[in-house]
Amino acid sequence: MPKVVDPEARRREVAEAVFRVVRRHGLEQASLRNVADEAGLAVGSVRHYFADHDDLLRFALKELTDRLERRITVHVEAVRSAGAREGRRQAVEDLLAELLPLDPDRRDEAEIWLAFATAARTRPTLRREARRMHEGMRMIVGKVLVGDGVPDVEVETERLAALLDGLALDGVLHPDLTTPEVMLAVLRKHLASLTAG
Repeated sequence: MPKVVDPEARRREVAEAVFRVVRRHGLEQASLRNVADEAGLAVGSVRHYFADHDDLLRFALKELTDRLERRITVHVEAVRSAGAREGRRQAVEDLLAELLPLDPDRRDEAEIWLAFATAARTRPTLRREARRMHEGMRMIVGKVLVGDGVPDVEVETERLAALLDGLALDGVLHPDLTTPEVMLAVLRKHLASLTAG
């Protein structure tokens, strides 16, 4: 009896192969052949699930964005249900920390995200999903700041988003200098300065 393969599960498996190739060799090496080899599939099998190379990369970027969104959603609920000021502060920190490369999984994710975000500048097929991630992060940051009663929320949203982006970039490029401890200390100090008084 032939094996039944769930198409969405197979597409996610191939996206994981894309991520592994991107992590090791960069996005430019994520060709259909290299991804198929990484996934242990024939190129024709990959083509069965994706119309073309652009479709594969778009799907992989969407999968990366969706993965982060699912994790963030859990923390959004924790922020909403946090009662005391200290409980809320910790819940906000935990939520924003999901955007930083604080452990091997999040570091891998940040490296992959940076490769895709950079490629989106010159690959129109990736721009929509890259923009969704950019805007989604700012929406979350803005809602957190509104909930904390931070004045001048538009400017402060951009400032905090830029801080998170910079920490993530430095955490990927200079992990020996911008360690998880450094990133968390900077984030905590910034959040405390926003809610002081």
